[in-house]
Amino acid sequence: MIRFGSLPPLYSVVTLYSVELYSRRAYSVRRRELGDVMASDLAVHVTGLRKRYRDKPALDGFDLDVPAGTVHGLLGPNGAGKTTAVRVLATLLRADGGKAFVAGYDVARQPAVVRERIGLVGQHAAVDEVLGGRDNLVMFGRLFHLGKREAGRRADHLLERFGLADAGGKPVKQYSGGMRRRLDLAASLILRPAVLFLDEPTSGLDPRGRNEVWAAVRALVADGTTVLLTTQYLDEADQLASRISVLDHGRVVAGGTPDELKSRIGGDRIDVIVRADADLVAAAAVVKGIAEGEPEIDPDNRRVSAPVRDRVAALTEVVRVLDTRGIAVEDIALRRPTLDEVFLRLTEVPDERES
Repeated sequence: MIRFGSLPPLYSVVTLYSVELYSRRAYSVRRRELGDVMASDLAVHVTGLRKRYRDKPALDGFDLDVPAGTVHGLLGPNGAGKTTAVRVLATLLRADGGKAFVAGYDVARQPAVVRERIGLVGQHAAVDEVLGGRDNLVMFGRLFHLGKREAGRRADHLLERFGLADAGGKPVKQYSGGMRRRLDLAASLILRPAVLFLDEPTSGLDPRGRNEVWAAVRALVADGTTVLLTTQYLDEADQLASRISVLDHGRVVAGGTPDELKSRIGGDRIDVIVRADADLVAAAAVVKGIAEGEPEIDPDNRRVSAPVRDRVAALTEVVRVLDTRGIAVEDIALRRPTLDEVFLRLTEVPDERES
């Protein structure tokens, strides 16, 4: 669970600020006023969101639309505004301007009802390590004003759903990293939130633990939960997100499906790894004569990479010319651009672009 300064986890925030529960009828008039937003299939709708910390803008005209029942990735370098955006959408921070609706409700005007419909899982688990997994979930259920019996039923259901039923009686300190994160996810779903915010959910996990969390996230979305994912692992966004927004300097600089973003920096690429360092320049000259752009040279890996238009023809010609010139290669392959390359291209500083 994420903590901001001295704030408790969102579970406790919801408990502290949602003592008075609001019925659907109490908001029926306001929901009619938001007809356009509510009639759409958007779980998150943000326009022109702004937030400044003293003289520095953290959000500077941030726009975001997230369709219900999908995973939307929010990527950006450190300081781009990702955490600030999540804090505003989770009602933990007030924006200076703009509009934001989560699950159809205005986060500024209706924060209490928004909190009833969201969950938040941060970079660090906030479950009690002394208690068992089931006791943790029952505790969160009681904090959410569930009766003792209902809290127990909900805990048992979530343990089964996340593959933790056999470990429910064990202290959490005996859990693996992946198990703790799955328990964290389970705790965020006590009240069946419509929207779940995941902030770096697999940070520090080994590959097995990451796969466990990914499987759990996919299961949530299959059941209709909307997920807004912030992550530094671009392969994670590629694996989970149906759409991605790239955030830089407080605003979205690009958005689309993973394949659409990859296409923005070109189509297929050819990679040639030479056997000897001395052949690197000669191989680059061969690739340059066939490729659609200037080749990139990676001396450490003895690799030459460049974009190509006709993938089969380019591969055939590169192999032929390399063989004719007697340049030995260890590997040659065609591939699509990676999200890492997209991210670096979209968020590079102006001086880097000019160079």
